[in-house]
Amino acid sequence: MADRVSGADVRIEPWTEGDLGLLRRVNTPVMKKHVGGPETEEQLLHRHRRYLDFVPAGKGCMFSIALLPDRTAVGTVGYGERVWQQETVYEMGWNVLPPFQGRGIAAVAVAAALRRARAEGRHRHLHAFPSVDNPASNAVCRAAGFTLVGECAFEFPPGSWMRSNDWRIDLAAIED
Repeated sequence: MADRVSGADVRIEPWTEGDLGLLRRVNTPVMKKHVGGPETEEQLLHRHRRYLDFVPAGKGCMFSIALLPDRTAVGTVGYGERVWQQETVYEMGWNVLPPFQGRGIAAVAVAAALRRARAEGRHRHLHAFPSVDNPASNAVCRAAGFTLVGECAFEFPPGSWMRSNDWRIDLAAIED
């Protein structure tokens, strides 16, 4: 199923071995400026393996974001389990490549991924932790219906702390 935005159909597709190239395209200084910068090739390969294992391990789901009809890969969206304030929740993240930003694609992809997370029925809440200095990602949270809980110190990447906004959504309240 695809959702429509800015004259294009947007679809999220489960992460595959072939998405490593997309992960590399997202791993640039511009794309990673709010989350500690680009990762090394070893870190990228580890992330790719983790994304591939999300579903088999029952820990979440990662998707590529594609524009139809030709399935042009334009970004990533996904969610994975984490413990946050003594509760197991899903944490969500996304990336849209620069030529496709500003068209609402991220909000549409996030909404589709939220519906998938809700359908799983594993966790009540899902959080997103964009940097307080990342207006675009904070706008996606607002557009997707998240509630701003407040600012927090958030560890990402591992070993590095950043000031983030804690956005939360009650998955039970997500509509089809």
